[in-house]
Amino acid sequence: MRRPGRVVLAAAAVLGVGGATAAVTGIGFEHNEGAAAGDSTTPPATATVTRETLVDTQDEDGETGYGDSTSVSGRTQGTLTALPAVGTVLRRGQALYKVDDAPVVLLYGTLPAYRALAPGTEGADVRQFEQNLYALGYRGFTVDDTYSEATADAVREWQEDLGVSETGTVEPGRIRYASGPVRVDSRTAVVGDAVQPGAAILAYTGTARLISVTLAVEDQRLAKVGTAVEVTLPDGGTVAGKVVRSETVITPAQGQDPASTSIEVTIAVADQKALAGLDSATVRVAFTASREPDVLTVPVAALLALAEGGYGVQVVEGSTTRIVAVQTGMFAAGKVEVSGGGLREGTVVGMPS
Repeated sequence: MRRPGRVVLAAAAVLGVGGATAAVTGIGFEHNEGAAAGDSTTPPATATVTRETLVDTQDEDGETGYGDSTSVSGRTQGTLTALPAVGTVLRRGQALYKVDDAPVVLLYGTLPAYRALAPGTEGADVRQFEQNLYALGYRGFTVDDTYSEATADAVREWQEDLGVSETGTVEPGRIRYASGPVRVDSRTAVVGDAVQPGAAILAYTGTARLISVTLAVEDQRLAKVGTAVEVTLPDGGTVAGKVVRSETVITPAQGQDPASTSIEVTIAVADQKALAGLDSATVRVAFTASREPDVLTVPVAALLALAEGGYGVQVVEGSTTRIVAVQTGMFAAGKVEVSGGGLREGTVVGMPS
């Protein structure tokens, strides 16, 4: 004979449509021992066992933006003579800024410019530079790891078009590599400033609008890279997104505030047109942590804690009831996956009033 009692779930259960995981206490109801063998006393309310797909979802606030910014510092000495406006999008071959009226040119790549390139120089940085020069339309050389005289000739042509000295040599302070097009995010200098090596000039981001969400550590299950999400925009429209980055951030203690840990999630949206005009806006992000298709479920409130451990439900059969032990699975949206005890779809179970 199983003796039920009021269910107190110290474990996590998902409540509400949002699927937020929380502790559930005081659910279920008291039931006398006689009910275990069959009692004519029916519960104050009932529910039925249903077969459905349980989805563990959770909604969180997010903010649109352009992701982390990268600071650009000067590498040559002189006077800052040109600087793009905040929000300007720059592409390969364009000037990030000018010093003494000579441009510092944006190129694409991951290897920073760390040395001068001249005939006879060899290495991966040569290939990266030559790939950019070729993409800009300057030809007549072979794209490889060797900076040849033919490369120098193409560079002189490029330098002539830039309006700088035609040396055939590329100084590292005159080019800047980024992974792709950039958007000027902020400026820390103004035209006319004296530029010194190491002095901050501007900062840039990528050009795609992203969404950032801060999660509590216990919600880390939501933040797996590659997870699909649904974003609700300020106008009520929705757009699909995907988690592209998830990192743990530790904030040191400040004054009376203790140190804290959070999960910073970055979400990319393929349909950038849907985010047009939303440079800094609050959106709602629906995360889906897990999905269990075609399972039997009952309301969480139908669970009873059994005296010998585990959980059960009160099965109602006409005017009699009996307690049936069940195995619980996923909790979501106020329901719980159950199995065992001969339960089937349509079985009637007791509920608290």
